[in-house]
Amino acid sequence: MSHKTDCNLSHSEEFSAGIIEWLRGKGSILIVTHDHPDPDALAAAFALQHLVLVKTGQEATIAFGGVIGRRENLVMVSELEIKSKPIRDLDLDTFNAICMVDTQPGTGNNSYPSDRRVDLVIDHHQLKEQTQSCRWVDVRPEYGASASILFEYLQSQEIKIATKLATILFYAIKSETEDLGRDWSKSDRDAYLQLMPLCNNRILHEITRPKSSRIYFKYFEAGLKNAKIYGNVLIFNLYDIDQPEIVAEIADFLMRVEGVDIVLGMGCYLNEGVLSMRTSHQETHAGGLMQKVILELGSGGGHSMTAGGQVRSLLTASGRQSEMEDVLTGRLLAALGREYSEPELLVTG
Repeated sequence: MSHKTDCNLSHSEEFSAGIIEWLRGKGSILIVTHDHPDPDALAAAFALQHLVLVKTGQEATIAFGGVIGRRENLVMVSELEIKSKPIRDLDLDTFNAICMVDTQPGTGNNSYPSDRRVDLVIDHHQLKEQTQSCRWVDVRPEYGASASILFEYLQSQEIKIATKLATILFYAIKSETEDLGRDWSKSDRDAYLQLMPLCNNRILHEITRPKSSRIYFKYFEAGLKNAKIYGNVLIFNLYDIDQPEIVAEIADFLMRVEGVDIVLGMGCYLNEGVLSMRTSHQETHAGGLMQKVILELGSGGGHSMTAGGQVRSLLTASGRQSEMEDVLTGRLLAALGREYSEPELLVTG
């Protein structure tokens, strides 16, 4: 085991012990994820909830502001019995401790009011300035998944990881890193390998092979028809969507196009632009590239090979999605040092 991994485990033990003692006796505890939680956000929240319950006897409430739309995530929530509440239905004044997982204050991707106090942040994205004022902060951008951080907490506190918890943690790391194929660290690999034999294989199969509605395939049709190729860059627009996660799912799918190294996908959910970026090479750094593309238009960021964002200012009126695509296309090509040229269509005829 490397010295860096030893340091990480030591930090996890010290940090988790500290937050347990701080949370003890707090009573009402809220755990907030980003608005449209993916497996990593749900796994991290579920694991933190379990950690608090086992060590302090207190029930924590998981909440988020958006929807879970991706079929795999819905199956996961059902099979693993993950309970959560819409943040809009809660009286935030009743909570004595506020925790955030897989998101941070002021990022724009969660619905927790930016003027309210946040006590604890656990995340694997780049540290945000507003986060530094929180009491407890464990942000590790070198990790591929927040679930891996929570796994270390559970290990260091000698908490038994039962089958359902192991399954959600494993699936989170599996999906976030594409089976350790992107943005992973040794800590992610160690967690992945230790969790694998503890999983329920039937549930994993149900999650990864869900039945989907016909509208799901209509989105794929729209993505294929609207995909434009500028050299090694592919850009697609789904226009109006009813599930934000579909943009990232189709971006992953279109990374398989031969000769394409960068994919930028977009759609419009409730008058907000939803963006997803994927790259083939770490040195491209999708997170930094995304921030250049959406500068002063919204918020976003990510890792070396994956990124996401939200755009609001271009969608103040209906029918502006094409304008959004034009602006973001120009910005992306400029950030890459490319001149605009007429694109090729992915699908012709």
